[in-house]
Amino acid sequence: MSLESVTNSIDDAVSDFFEPVAEHVGDFVFYAVPVGDTELPLIVAWLVIAGLIFTTWFGLIQVRKFKLAFDVVRGKYDEEGSAGEVNHFQALTAAVSGTVGLGNIAGVAVAVSIGGPGATFWMILCGLLGMATKFVEVTLGVKYREEHEDGTVSGGPMHYLPKGFAERFGSGGAKFGKVLAVLASIMILFFGLFGGNLFQTNQSYAQVASSFGGEDGFMASSAGAVLFGLVVASLVGLVLLGGIRSIASVTSRLVPAMAGLYIVACIVVIVGNISAVPDAIQGIIDGAFQADGVTGGVIGALIVGFQRAAFSNEAGLGSAPIAHSAVKTKHPASEGLVALLEPFIDTVIICTMTALTIAIANPPSWAEARENPDSVGGVTITSDAFATVLPWFPDVLTVAVLLFAFSTILTWGYYGLKAWSYLFGKSKASETIFKALWSLFVVAGSLLSLDTLISLADSALFTLSVFNIIGLYLLAPVVKRELNSFLEFVKRRKAGLPDVAEEAEPAKSLD
Repeated sequence: MSLESVTNSIDDAVSDFFEPVAEHVGDFVFYAVPVGDTELPLIVAWLVIAGLIFTTWFGLIQVRKFKLAFDVVRGKYDEEGSAGEVNHFQALTAAVSGTVGLGNIAGVAVAVSIGGPGATFWMILCGLLGMATKFVEVTLGVKYREEHEDGTVSGGPMHYLPKGFAERFGSGGAKFGKVLAVLASIMILFFGLFGGNLFQTNQSYAQVASSFGGEDGFMASSAGAVLFGLVVASLVGLVLLGGIRSIASVTSRLVPAMAGLYIVACIVVIVGNISAVPDAIQGIIDGAFQADGVTGGVIGALIVGFQRAAFSNEAGLGSAPIAHSAVKTKHPASEGLVALLEPFIDTVIICTMTALTIAIANPPSWAEARENPDSVGGVTITSDAFATVLPWFPDVLTVAVLLFAFSTILTWGYYGLKAWSYLFGKSKASETIFKALWSLFVVAGSLLSLDTLISLADSALFTLSVFNIIGLYLLAPVVKRELNSFLEFVKRRKAGLPDVAEEAEPAKSLD
């Protein structure tokens, strides 16, 4: 049996298994009600409402405390002797590496193809609202994190749901929190697999095949796809063995570099077409209320915009608290403020830059995708947009795409490991099994279709948000107290006074 026949058999088996699952699961999760000329999935409204409620509840915290968040990242309010594994900047970059990925490149291309340029407006709005949601969940993640004997830390919905509910509602609440925690852990594994792993491999392979393979080249074949997957899987497995310190060490270097490279490239395209910028911005604003994408109508643009923004920034999923919980701090709300910067960086800045680049360059592949929903592409549309100004840049973009994908797979590997350990126990054997499975599944990502992966990832994402956001609503008063405590600490630090806890220490020693 030849190598080609083996790889073709693997390709067929993977597709035959996942594609029917994607179709049926998507129909169930995205139950929709008629609104105007289209339908509104109730699960999308669930995320929008959560962002609105938390923005109101905490008094536009994403605006009022934006500068304070940057001060915390810079280490201005660090304290000696704080429990944790990484500093604020490393925690932010580790979490951002899980959100700033191919959702910003390929996901945005999908959004502006299906929903038209106007989907960008709704993506930005979703990002701004998501900042408040992210603040709430990360504060809870640090508040209820678990510190292990070996110095490592575990956090996320699998910890703050049962612990927070037990603290607020007693034993009955603890049982309900436990149920939510188990369900959330399961969905973290599923979304991590489809969105944080397979989708990243799929789109990075698509860019590599487009740049170097051609339609009939080796990289465009099943054998090329399998080989690409095996190489990425090997690299992922090696880094995962080092844990969060290893991941943070890699992402703290990769994320700023790749984000900077990508943003500079977007600026070059925009500046190269500077005369088209006003029309592109006007098209985004007009399209938000007069959408011309294949979904049709304003609600269609809104739905697509919110779906792709939620996929990209992950606000409300409970994933980011897993990375942020490893931070060195005594004040949980300090890291919550750091976390609200994520959707701003991810969605408001990077996603908007991508959308503007596509709208300004207007490559033929984008026009084709807007006219024909069956031909909607991902990363190749963005790549074509860059090529209109910088013919050589798709090759550079390939490098950026690989870095985006690699860092996201690493971070979601860490998220998945924490969920796996919660469900199956924290042991060397259990962790090794997960890391092997996670790396093995990387290979499948290069074999599946984009539509299948988006359907599976979205289904897991929005189901996860249901379980997590229920907990966020019920535990929001805890977050309010933690915020007030940190703001009091900041006030005393600025006045040159010791922290309240430090003042209480002598009295405690006299008892």
